[in-house]
Amino acid sequence: MSDFDLGTKNLRLEREGPILWCTIDRPHARNALTPSMYFGIKKAVHLVNADKDLRALILTGTGDVFAPGGDLGGRYEEGDQKVPEGLHYEMLPFVTIRESMAPVISAVNGICQAGGLLIAMMSDIAVVSERATFRVPELLRGIIDATYAATLPVHVGMAQARDLLLSARRIDAAEALAMGLISRVVPHEQLREEALKAASEVLQTAPECRAHVKRMLNQQYPPIDYQTMFVSLMSETSEAREGMAAFMEKRQPNWIPEGLPT
Repeated sequence: MSDFDLGTKNLRLEREGPILWCTIDRPHARNALTPSMYFGIKKAVHLVNADKDLRALILTGTGDVFAPGGDLGGRYEEGDQKVPEGLHYEMLPFVTIRESMAPVISAVNGICQAGGLLIAMMSDIAVVSERATFRVPELLRGIIDATYAATLPVHVGMAQARDLLLSARRIDAAEALAMGLISRVVPHEQLREEALKAASEVLQTAPECRAHVKRMLNQQYPPIDYQTMFVSLMSETSEAREGMAAFMEKRQPNWIPEGLPT
């Protein structure tokens, strides 16, 4: 579907009958999401909801990476369309995915963390390769992620949410399934067909009734404190600035105590 422009060359569209595939394809940066890519995913969701010949969207990645979250450098690439300054919620796709009338399926092929994990969580169904891994790494970078603080306890309960958020540890697909973070783990080589199966199953349900059920499900989420999140990200003295600098310079941030056991 080269005639539809998502605003970035790093998202590829492919149609399979009434189902649209959107592939995150930025291998030189391990699929890190630029602002234009976040906004492009939002555009893809709008596309399947506006085109009467399309009924569902499947999001996936390339190689061994689904999506590791946002590019901490906030970089644009050649040909990228500019989006509003900062990672404002108007640009991010998470709520749009969650509230989409058309089903959105994530086919998680590998590393899935930060904004990538939010995409999978907000999808109607995440179909996950047995090779996938998951992580909520924001606090390692000094980032207050209000979306995770609001949504993760709804998915896995408060104890598991505290563990994942405050430790920022990595978990595999089996543990993610056991705690209820995801619902389907499949052999890696069957990921595509199982994602298509999930989309087909959802499309057999009555769309207007389905929309009402989704609305009731989404009411379980509390409000998201975007103000605290964005003030932290934009602050000149914030831990986010130090965390991002440490990441780019491949060093530990200055808040880690000396002599800490590893």
